[in-house]
Amino acid sequence: MALTNSQFDSIRREYDKRQFESRHRVTDHIEELYKRSPRIREIDRSIAALSVKQAQKLLDGDQSALKSLRSSLRTLTQEKDSLIQSLGFDLDYIEPSYHCPDCKDTGYVNGKKCHCFTQAAIDLVYTQSNLKEVLKRENFDTFDFHLFSDEVVDPVTNLTPHESMQLAVDKCKYYVEHFSAQRRNLFFTGPTGVGKTFLSNCIAKELLDHGFSVIYFTATRLFDVFHNNAYNKSSEASDTYQNIFNCDLLIIDDLGTEVSNAYTNSQLFTCINERLLRNNATIISSNYGIGEISQVYSERTFSRIMKSFDLIKLTGNDLRLIG
Repeated sequence: MALTNSQFDSIRREYDKRQFESRHRVTDHIEELYKRSPRIREIDRSIAALSVKQAQKLLDGDQSALKSLRSSLRTLTQEKDSLIQSLGFDLDYIEPSYHCPDCKDTGYVNGKKCHCFTQAAIDLVYTQSNLKEVLKRENFDTFDFHLFSDEVVDPVTNLTPHESMQLAVDKCKYYVEHFSAQRRNLFFTGPTGVGKTFLSNCIAKELLDHGFSVIYFTATRLFDVFHNNAYNKSSEASDTYQNIFNCDLLIIDDLGTEVSNAYTNSQLFTCINERLLRNNATIISSNYGIGEISQVYSERTFSRIMKSFDLIKLTGNDLRLIG
């Protein structure tokens, strides 16, 4: 993902801050151990001195002395570990803790940008902090099945809204658990306010927490991006357009609220088809039923959705009117 210099510097500063805080935390923990057990300080000094000797013996090729030094280091390390545990601390108390253990908060793994850096860039470019605030409220942990009626049966699915939502949540959790191996696509359909966006947010929260890149757009905003790429001709517009195809998961919310015409229909097909070719996942939510999708959008788009998306139909009344 292309970033301006200021955007890149902003992300790098955050990584530098994380590393500084981690080092400072480790230093504080070590000082606490030294105060509570001066012997630990003595051991650390001995380990440092022996390590220097070990390096020199290794350079000199003195294997017999090297073996003795290693034995001494092992004995000192075991004593230190025993003392730390006797004080009631875990052995990782003096180890750095990382926001991202994969890159150890450097932003890079084997010279390549880590997945956490990619998501940080997405968050910055798309200002998805607002989405993350929503995800604090809308996730699997805050899901309330009591909001869904267990009395009225839908004549088409023969399920109550409660039963329908239970099946939907189970499918969404399965989707998250198997996302690494199976980049499947979901299509949520149902009337306004039955939980389609909420479920999309639940999935987004879980995948973001596991380091996957997620981009969320309403359908209207998505087509604005397509329009800007076609007519703006700026590098920023082009980068935004490409990121839509490259992210691990693209969420298109409220499909059908946009002004539908030949251009939007063509762009929707391109988006869906290109992401399928790249094996990247897409979630679409819409008030439209499948029959309406076939009427509003092209036959090619309808065919891609029918063949490549798992349909999840939700029923019930508008939850926003409850209470």
